[in-house]
Amino acid sequence: MANTSSDTLDSSTVQEKPVVPGHIISEISSHVQKEESAVSKRRSNNEPSLCIAVIGATGELARTKVFPALFALYYSGFLPRNVGIFGYSRKKLTDEGLRSIIEANLTCRVDHHENCDDKLIEFLKKTYYVDAGHDNQEGMVRLNSRMSQIEGIGAANRIFYLAVPQEALLDVALPLADGAQTKQGWNRIIIEKPFGFTGLSSLRVTQSMLSRFEEKQIYRIDHLLGKDLIENLTVLRFSNLVFEPLWSRTYIRNVQVIFSEETSNEIQGRYFGNYGIIRDIVHSHILQTIALFAMEPPVSLDGEDIRDEKVKVLRSIRKVNLDDVVLGQLKDMSGKVDRYTKSMIPTYFAAAMYIDNARWDGVPFFIRTGMGLMTNRAEIRIQFRHVPGNIYRERFGHDIDLDTNELVLRDQPEEAILLKVNNKVPGLGLQLDASELNLLYRDRYNTEVPDSYEHLLLDVLDGDSHLFMRSDELAAAWNVLTPIIHEIDQNRVVPELYEAGDRGPINAYHLAAKHGVRWDDDW
Repeated sequence: MANTSSDTLDSSTVQEKPVVPGHIISEISSHVQKEESAVSKRRSNNEPSLCIAVIGATGELARTKVFPALFALYYSGFLPRNVGIFGYSRKKLTDEGLRSIIEANLTCRVDHHENCDDKLIEFLKKTYYVDAGHDNQEGMVRLNSRMSQIEGIGAANRIFYLAVPQEALLDVALPLADGAQTKQGWNRIIIEKPFGFTGLSSLRVTQSMLSRFEEKQIYRIDHLLGKDLIENLTVLRFSNLVFEPLWSRTYIRNVQVIFSEETSNEIQGRYFGNYGIIRDIVHSHILQTIALFAMEPPVSLDGEDIRDEKVKVLRSIRKVNLDDVVLGQLKDMSGKVDRYTKSMIPTYFAAAMYIDNARWDGVPFFIRTGMGLMTNRAEIRIQFRHVPGNIYRERFGHDIDLDTNELVLRDQPEEAILLKVNNKVPGLGLQLDASELNLLYRDRYNTEVPDSYEHLLLDVLDGDSHLFMRSDELAAAWNVLTPIIHEIDQNRVVPELYEAGDRGPINAYHLAAKHGVRWDDDW
């Protein structure tokens, strides 16, 4: 899927300039033959070669996200010297044509300033292009042949990034399985969300994929899971004694998972198409966040051990009540829903979910996600229970929520960990105040946060699968959402319209109040 504007680097954090003058692109090809002839010399240390093929190389996702992430990894030394980057698409291009496309979309981050031009020239020398249709077996054979030329003799590994629409996935994957996999090392296949339109269609795709690939080869990528917020969930909980004992229904009153984005031109194509926000955001990002948050301690940090625990959480989620769901739809300034005035597909979803297991019984997990809202916001809020018999309660007046401790893990608008505690206001008398202990990443760490695609591509390279959905997780997530999607369709639930730049449907606040919870209003 195309990505939202919130994932792009701010103009203040990148070096906005053409990194390589255009005329250098034409000169690079003269060096490529010499580069290829040196492969056997570089392979003398028996280091496996790596080829990365981006299928759908001329599309927006590949141009603006995948290739820049690969360059950032190359700059930082995470890709081997004997790497080959291949673009594959139906568009008629030469190697030089692909290099021009890639170069036009690359910038160097502030912390990647040194020798940026030299690094980019090196990277572009290692890029090649094959033009063929998605379902073209002969094209995959040609891709395999070109990869083999770069790899030379010895161990060779390959990554295939399928940056193609869902409807073209199997058309690409099946010929690839037969014609482009290496027998000299491992092959890993990256596929983009959404993962099917229904549970049944998802199952059919999964069965077809598993007929040609092993489960361990398949990496179902959701760029939102590459955020530091997600990785920090397990670090914060399992490496700090102060938090793990509190991580249960005994001390936690409710959990809020919030993901919002501002108005974007992508909303029209991305959310008023066939998928909508439930299938695209809730199915993967939101449910995976809940699973990582609520899982039992895994046996180890191995991807399979973590995924074993995540799927248990997904299977324990109670059937969602239609009364516990709020749908919203963005309208334009004229009051209409863009040009899709008859569309019922939501751009906003809020719900209360419950996990029926011993750790979380009775604790509501509130999710709220929407497009076209007043700010980009991604965070998890953990609200703790009130202190039993709190002798200071009268100091807080009638609003007992003021004495609620709260832990906030935030990715946007700025990365931070916040802990709300009660303390005495300095001075005479006894006046209490709720204050925030805050760790703002920009103040504590003088570094730029890598893009989520860099993080996830590096995980694929390392064989770390814990942030990627396994097929049983995929099925379990569909089992959570399919019944409520059917109810919404059968009852023809009309989404509540909301203005661009607003907080979203008012009924979301009524939903929270029904469960005795107050949404944080810091939108």
